[in-house]
Amino acid sequence: MVEKIDKENPLSLYYQLKQILIKMIENRKLTENDKLPTEKELCEKYNISRATVRQALKELENEDYIYKIQGKGTFVSPKRYQQELLKFYSFTDEMKKLGKTPTSKVLKFDITISNKKIAKTLAISADQKVYKFTRLRLADDEPMMLETTYIPYNLFKGITKENLEINPLYTILIEEFGVTFSKAEEIFRPTLMEKDEAEKLNYIEGAPAILLERITYNSSDQIIEYTKSVARGDKFKYHVVLEK
Repeated sequence: MVEKIDKENPLSLYYQLKQILIKMIENRKLTENDKLPTEKELCEKYNISRATVRQALKELENEDYIYKIQGKGTFVSPKRYQQELLKFYSFTDEMKKLGKTPTSKVLKFDITISNKKIAKTLAISADQKVYKFTRLRLADDEPMMLETTYIPYNLFKGITKENLEINPLYTILIEEFGVTFSKAEEIFRPTLMEKDEAEKLNYIEGAPAILLERITYNSSDQIIEYTKSVARGDKFKYHVVLEK
């Protein structure tokens, strides 16, 4: 950081610091998820008060240039991908629209007997078989989302781990089983990244994340999928327009 704060300048000190940090981010001297100097370090570097530094950081956080993790520090915010919520979508299609190359790694793949909770969610009996698989979703080889999916086995016999690593799930359901989708319900809520999730997503334990639960229906209003996902909070934002 070579820029200096000019105390003779009519611009406020916090604004000058804010512009210095913005310039460094835009010039990529500070890149995505880089840790910023501490408040104390910034105070000493620019010979300004902690209140001045906090005001600058507060505005940068409000404008989504930076984010904070309690006990770990302040970091540069990555670019977030905006997801519209008013129509059916898939991770693969959305990443392709952004010019990204989507891929999946199947971390776990099982055919098992459903427990009571999953059976209730899928509207099947508790003794029925289900596919259960966990996929790491990537865009341009960057980990973005961790998904665990449950699908009724009786409806879709023949799905394999190898097929899921090559083809998107919805492509398999459409092309191999003739599925027509009617709707999907989604629940979103904020969460914090757990250690195991952070390791798989190459992210920071305790960082903000988004927990998503999706229930998908076919054209007969039969539930065919339940997926629970953890998305990196630094990579996604969700957008919805409410009309009167």
